[in-house]
Amino acid sequence: MKKIFTTLLFSAISVMAFSQDFAKNLTEAKSAYSSKKLSDSRFAMEQMLKELDLAIAKDILKLLPVKMDALNANTKADNVSGSSGSGVGLYVQRTYGTNPKTATVEVINNSPLITTLNAFLSMPLIGSMASDPNQKTVKVQGYKSVLTKTTDTDTNKTNYELQVPMNNTLFTLKMDDATEADILRLAGTVPLPKIAEMAQ
Repeated sequence: MKKIFTTLLFSAISVMAFSQDFAKNLTEAKSAYSSKKLSDSRFAMEQMLKELDLAIAKDILKLLPVKMDALNANTKADNVSGSSGSGVGLYVQRTYGTNPKTATVEVINNSPLITTLNAFLSMPLIGSMASDPNQKTVKVQGYKSVLTKTTDTDTNKTNYELQVPMNNTLFTLKMDDATEADILRLAGTVPLPKIAEMAQ
């Protein structure tokens, strides 16, 4: 009971702190704008958006599975950030398992790689010009995606990377010592439409 109370209290304090910072930055932005200090107003709004991205990133992290097959999530190593002002928005990373069998999930909003991936996926000519026998187009939960296979020269094990562009958000799943069936099945356990909706 004490553990539950402590968790709830910590969550409430975090929400209140976020609300206070957000409101403070909003007030600063309005005040600076009224005073014609546009640079200061922009900075306060960037801070506000950064905090908003961070809150959304934390919510996305809650949607990720705590286990992928036998691979447990390394929740202590979870990584989230928000940086709207720099052109890239939120960033979420969760790792699973331990060496040599690992998986990594990344969600990046406004990733510069999205334009390239979408061009590759939507124009067959570009895809055929860059024909790589270790790369192919697959569909995951209705999203066209790029699946790349690599072989570790030291261990001779096969690794996969799945990149799923969803509007302005890039979902990436990397797996070491895996099969194509493994990575596609595990990608199916992640609620991609919900993540895309939240990250937009």
